[in-house]
Amino acid sequence: MEFLFEIVLNLIGFSVGVIIGVISYIGFKNTGSPTLFRLTIAFFAIGIGFGVLALGYIIDDAITHTGDINRGITTIGIAIQTIGYWFIAFSHTIKTFFPKSKYLRSVGVLPLFLVSFASVEHVIRAVSFILLVYGSIETMLSYLQGRKKSTLFVAVGLGLLGLGEFVSWYSFVFPESILYAISIVIKIGGLTSLGIPISRIPLQKVKFDPELKDDST
Repeated sequence: MEFLFEIVLNLIGFSVGVIIGVISYIGFKNTGSPTLFRLTIAFFAIGIGFGVLALGYIIDDAITHTGDINRGITTIGIAIQTIGYWFIAFSHTIKTFFPKSKYLRSVGVLPLFLVSFASVEHVIRAVSFILLVYGSIETMLSYLQGRKKSTLFVAVGLGLLGLGEFVSWYSFVFPESILYAISIVIKIGGLTSLGIPISRIPLQKVKFDPELKDDST
């Protein structure tokens, strides 16, 4: 099977994302934290995005036999993942990242409707990369202030996800290379790093980032 490696890696990413999403949901049920509710949505979205990409490879390998995943499916998959990245970043970075002006926000969205699927894909990847890098930097600054290991795991996780998106973009520049598989492995590592502090939450109410405070307080 030509795409076996990519299918397996994307299915692993799907499994990791969904598992962390379930853990986050259990933590939300135990603590009632809105932050954990957002993280539940985030990790389920990231996992589903991996699942859509895996499905795209399976469809091509079993049905269409074009030798490449359909661009529309790829765009849908990474768009769903970007929603997850947005919910992660929203907890403490999105409030200062987007411009306050509604007009500027509208102008920023318009180009998405004026470009081709391939261009939309690149735009979405760019947005994902910016969100993740910005979130990683902000979280690392928070770690330097509080020196909490859990915060460091979050910063490293966001950084790895951002690096994975960057390497993934280069895989389209060099389509015959192993870069795409490497990008998935890096992303899985990022999800795992994020999941380490989250895995403690169902057992006790743990804030893994000083900025990710329970909104109910």
